Amino acid sequence: MANQDLTNAKKAKKDEFYTRWEEIEKEVNAYLEYDKNVFKGKTILLPADDPFESNFFKYFAVHFNDYGLKKLIATSYDSSPIVNQQLSLFEEDEVEKKLGKAYKIELTHVGDFDHDGVFNIEDVEKFLLSEKIKLNSSGGSNVLSYLHGDSDFVPGDFRSKEVTRLRDNADIIITNPPFSLFREFVKWIDPKNKKFLIIGNINVVTYKEIFPLIRDNYMWMGSSIHSGDRPFYVPDDYPLNASGAGIDEEGRKYIRVKGVRWFTNLDHGRRHEPLSLMSMADNIKFSKHKDVKSHEYLQYDNYDALDVPYTDAIPNDYEGIMGVPITFLDKYNPDQFIIKGLAAGNSRKTKLYGDVKYTPNKLDRGGCGVVNGKRKYARILIKRKK
Repeated sequence: MANQDLTNAKKAKKDEFYTRWEEIEKEVNAYLEYDKNVFKGKTILLPADDPFESNFFKYFAVHFNDYGLKKLIATSYDSSPIVNQQLSLFEEDEVEKKLGKAYKIELTHVGDFDHDGVFNIEDVEKFLLSEKIKLNSSGGSNVLSYLHGDSDFVPGDFRSKEVTRLRDNADIIITNPPFSLFREFVKWIDPKNKKFLIIGNINVVTYKEIFPLIRDNYMWMGSSIHSGDRPFYVPDDYPLNASGAGIDEEGRKYIRVKGVRWFTNLDHGRRHEPLSLMSMADNIKFSKHKDVKSHEYLQYDNYDALDVPYTDAIPNDYEGIMGVPITFLDKYNPDQFIIKGLAAGNSRKTKLYGDVKYTPNKLDRGGCGVVNGKRKYARILIKRKK
């Protein structure tokens, strides 16, 4: 089982990317602006490939005192292509012997370790290097320890018993999980009972495991990413074949990933901003969209709902159910709309359309909306609150 898991883990590495400091800072600031004490007294868990490759760890370590954290826990992953490269926790001749060398960091305080009058990530690194000496001595370290994994999972795998126990004792889980393991990671988090901030692809909202969490307001979109693509760092041996890939001024490889979003259950101000919308008549008269202006809104052939092709074309005077693009969730205000269901390729089988009347159509490929015999992309079925 462990060998097979290691093989699967290596495959997962192909879609694991490393988040830039700027992206983390912009997103985290949105939660602090809404609630300055959102992290105060909290234990944050950062499951990562390598904490010193992870900007999540660097960022929260540097801001440990600013945010009033109680504890910062970070884990490394045994199968990571970059584990132990940034912070030389092990002797040079041990670096290649990675099995069993994944580690855990538990910070309960940080400070100006080198007494140069400035606190920064170098102080954290020097502190941890001093703890490494303790770890390898008979005295041991209360900050740094090895992870051992178990019969099912390699050391540092979020599904291992060790990391799961850390999850149980954490208040907030923050990371960029492998996209291919997203649904499994969300299940592991248990969003109904644990706070989190993670990165994924917009299309995960149609997953049968994810959509109910969004519908029932246990998960929503973050504040800072709403369109386009974003650069993510990749390991040195990662091929730069895709368009937009490159090397930054510090020599780090990156690729640009489309459809990226933050997912969370931490509240932020943007989530409560009402959408400014026009009436149906005004949309037909003034819309900037050619397929809305001078055209009537049409009902689906297979759903008792109105097709609305753009979020900004939602009519503010329509009382019935509407199907809107999944990117509507970027601007979803739960005080303004109710999410009723999902019209997508898995809706017929999973009944994710909820209580919206649905009549199977041979053209809908499992539940996509169909208008005048033409299948539409996935739609969120919503209704305006009165």
